[in-house]
Amino acid sequence: MIRTQENVKTDYQIESNWGVGASPSILNRIHDDEVNIAIYERDVSAFSNEIKQLSDEEIEFRSSGTKDDIMNDVRKAMDPSNYSLIIQDIKELITHFNKVADVKNFRLLLATVNTNMCRRFHTDVNDLRLLCTYSGPGTLWLTDDNINRRALDDSSGNESIVLDESRVQQAETGAVVLLKGAIYPQLESKAIVHRSPTIEESGEKRLLLRIDTNESLNLWR
Repeated sequence: MIRTQENVKTDYQIESNWGVGASPSILNRIHDDEVNIAIYERDVSAFSNEIKQLSDEEIEFRSSGTKDDIMNDVRKAMDPSNYSLIIQDIKELITHFNKVADVKNFRLLLATVNTNMCRRFHTDVNDLRLLCTYSGPGTLWLTDDNINRRALDDSSGNESIVLDESRVQQAETGAVVLLKGAIYPQLESKAIVHRSPTIEESGEKRLLLRIDTNESLNLWR
């Protein structure tokens, strides 16, 4: 993650097409014309035991509807006596997303991932998406000045899309990442270019939470 010494002293930082902060209020900055990714950095070590246990269960849980509908499904799928902290966290993240997206219906996925998913840098055909990698490596993304747009549009490989490999950004484990997609209303900036981390070859796995608005297309990213 890009950091400056000045940012250490402040609650958030806005640079070019991205914003990062230590408070969930940073997520609201996704609506800034120039911002296409907002990252709320936080520490999830308080419920690391629950995260590990859930990841080891190889969970793949999906739900859709209102916040209350989804939380009812979550409590049925995960025993609150074993997963009280992570259930509370999911509730808080849906609440944050609800306020930012200003919609009533959502789709949620919580899954243990051990494949590479989306290898290629791409944009999503949706409006807004929230991601949180509870365990394992986080989402990779590009600043707007590190993208070969022609290569991105003509299906070239990552080696052509990325101008400088050393400047590829990666969300921290536990961070809440809000992504602006290609059908975000009144899109002044470009949709964020990102991809999943490569984990299949190393045998790593991730516990990934994804929340979409029901207005967007049902694409796995």
